Formats: sequence, C-alpha cells, structure tokens
Amino acid sequence: QGRLVESGGGLVQVGGSLRLSCSASGGTIDGNAMGWFRQVPGKGRQFVGAISWNGGARYYADSVKGRFTVSGDNAENTVYLQMNSLKPEDTAVYYCASASYLCLGSGCYDAEYEYDSWGQGTQVTVSS
Repeated sequence: QGRLVESGGGLVQVGGSLRLSCSASGGTIDGNAMGWFRQVPGKGRQFVGAISWNGGARYYADSVKGRFTVSGDNAENTVYLQMNSLKPEDTAVYYCASASYLCLGSGCYDAEYEYDSWGQGTQVTVSS
C-alpha cells in the first residue's frame, strides 16, 4: 500500500463544512476498511468514522452521527470525510488509517489496534 496522505483541513466557522480526503500516495488503498480518527493535544486518538470495503458498512462515533459522512471507493484510492454542522469541539488533527483486519457486523473498526497504516494528519479548526 502507498503512503496515506490526508488533505482538506483548515479553518472553518461554527456550522460550516469541510471535506477531508485520504489517498494512497504511490500505491493503492488496501485492506478491508478505512477509518478516520482525531486527536487533540494531550489526549489519545478518538474514533470518528470508518467504511468497510466488505459490503460498504459504515461506522460512526455517536458524537458525529448525522453530521459526518465517510465515503470512498478503494478502486479510486481515495476516502473522504464530509463534515457538516461543525462545532468547536470538532477541532483536532484528523488522521486516516487503513485496516487489514476483517470485521463483520456491528462495533467494527472503532479502535486504533484494528488499523495498520496511518497518515500524517491534517488540522481542522472550528472557530466560534
């Protein structure tokens, strides 16, 4: 798999939208799923959302349900995180990651240990 690279971060006002992209530089997006996590200074990475390439199931943290959407196609080598109705508490560095681990059913891909490769992160700042 190519190196994962996130883009699309930036500064946005409360209630605004951003779309983050994650692509595999120099290769393809492999594995069984792609996920998004976020991290603020002094805290660990927090699960945001994920998409499984096996059936297209999507998983979201409760804090972003109804506001964020994970989409993508591993044939396109790009995964997106559409973020709407942004809040100040969404401010963080956002990371994409790929998982070779196969999980079926509910409660999948919401933990860091399920992922093998990570991007370098992109900053999202929501101003009030």
